[in-house]
Amino acid sequence: MSLDVTLSRTLYLSYDKGKTYKDQQEEVYWANITHNLNKMAMEVSVQHHTLYEYLWRPEELEITKASELIYPLTIGLAKLKDNPDFYKTFDSPNGWGLYEHFVPFVEKYLEACIANPECTVYVGR
Repeated sequence: MSLDVTLSRTLYLSYDKGKTYKDQQEEVYWANITHNLNKMAMEVSVQHHTLYEYLWRPEELEITKASELIYPLTIGLAKLKDNPDFYKTFDSPNGWGLYEHFVPFVEKYLEACIANPECTVYVGR
């Protein structure tokens, strides 16, 4: 099992003198990470929630846009980097779900949110 995160935007095409029609979704970012990292993410406190909630369940926090993830991912990433020894204690014993994979996942997702703040957030679990 895994977590898929996607940032997408709607492409608009106009064919009749300025009237705009929604045409299709354009995926601008996609990433996948194992569910085995959910325990680690649950240990990262961000505001009144956990990094798990921001990554795995943003819809429950009424997050729909990438811009809404920038602050919590920034704080969560800083906490992960500030205490690697603690978070490594949540590494999956089977090697599928390690701190060394989670940090780059969060970094890249944050970079994508910063670059595409208007995009819609989708998660698949």
